[in-house]
Amino acid sequence: MTGLRIGEAAQRTGVSAANIRYYEKQGLLAPALREDNDYRLYGDADLHRLRFIRMCRAMDMSLDEVRTLLALDGQRPEDCRAASQTVEAHLQHVRQRLGELRVLERELRQLKTLCDGRPGACNLIATLHAQADAELPPEPGSHVKRHV
Repeated sequence: MTGLRIGEAAQRTGVSAANIRYYEKQGLLAPALREDNDYRLYGDADLHRLRFIRMCRAMDMSLDEVRTLLALDGQRPEDCRAASQTVEAHLQHVRQRLGELRVLERELRQLKTLCDGRPGACNLIATLHAQADAELPPEPGSHVKRHV
């Protein structure tokens, strides 16, 4: 196949052109070949790599996890172990996040009970404002670090 421009590569892989450029900038995708007019060109291997990245990101894997998996060729036993460790660590993160989401669900259900639909001041909104005023800013370096 001759090279595809970024728009067609995006269409064939389900990865937006902006994300293709981002993945290239992050080193997940090799810099694209360029036409004389400086348009990027992508080949079959690039399209496969983009689909692989899209699949991993759909499983909420971080860029570092994707980078780790992309670096493995799967032909050596140590590659299989590294892949397994990467997926196990991600699975632990998913389990932790599920617990956090269950707590969030309980909090949101409780908050929703404050909305009784009567005219006048909304208890739900008033509670959110009160919580915002009562909440202290996080200590430097103590904020929740997201996985992705």
